[in-house]
Amino acid sequence: MASVAELTSVHGEAVRGYSYGFLDAVSKREIRRSLLKAVAIPGYQVPFGSRELPIARGWGTGGLQVTLSLLGPGDVIKVIDQGDDASVNAQNLRRLVERTSGLQTTIETGEATIIQTRHRIPEEKLREDQMLVLQVPIPEPLRRVERSVRLARQMHAERDYSRMWLAIYEDIVRRGELGGAAGYPVMVNDRFIMAPSPIPRWDIPKLNMADALFLFGAGREKRLYAIPPYTRVVPLEFEDYRFEIETFEGKACARCGATDTFMDETISIDGDKTYTCSDTAYCETVQMGREVTRWS
Repeated sequence: MASVAELTSVHGEAVRGYSYGFLDAVSKREIRRSLLKAVAIPGYQVPFGSRELPIARGWGTGGLQVTLSLLGPGDVIKVIDQGDDASVNAQNLRRLVERTSGLQTTIETGEATIIQTRHRIPEEKLREDQMLVLQVPIPEPLRRVERSVRLARQMHAERDYSRMWLAIYEDIVRRGELGGAAGYPVMVNDRFIMAPSPIPRWDIPKLNMADALFLFGAGREKRLYAIPPYTRVVPLEFEDYRFEIETFEGKACARCGATDTFMDETISIDGDKTYTCSDTAYCETVQMGREVTRWS
């Protein structure tokens, strides 16, 4: 591990007073051990000692702790917020990583070895040598049916998910369809129901049998969990009421013209609606005419 004196930012300025990657070695070791357990038991929530960071809890401390614990010389970091590389949250987290590690950062999905994201999975397909770290506000999927943490843990242990299925059935009775626009619960390896962070339904199919490693960090709730590569992940659904992703039929990105991506809607003062790709890096890549490997 590099000494503090050896650390340099991407601008070549010496950084003093911080450990490599901000966190101390003991904290990193404890988080890595928890992540190993999370990878060994896909979908299982592993408790860990969440550390204090120079950002408020609820703004990505869990994901940031995972990223800072895993990064090392040679890594290239990408940080996005709701698919956007230029948002305030993404830029602040990226700046912290840069200044405390000296590592190269990028907005190109294909160049990154570690991608930290808030509520989106890139449109470009991830490879085996990449890790996606998701920030999670509420890691417990049973929170909507059981407020007690102790009882929720017992339900996971006994694989007693009847109340969750009942809640989904009630959504169908009331709305005529499966409820939940973001963070729709999934079943991992036919064993644990898991909260995939508030990603849109559009991104849920990307979790199933993916090449990359998905890591989830909830700093405020002090929980870590993971989806290793080639793990079966399916959304909860009934035989006669299937899970469906968002549709943007008839819509096209105002910047790149894409019609097959997850889009953000913008309404002008005059009431006109404009649609643009949520994944800004993908949108810019398409505008430059470069080919991108998409999720199948």
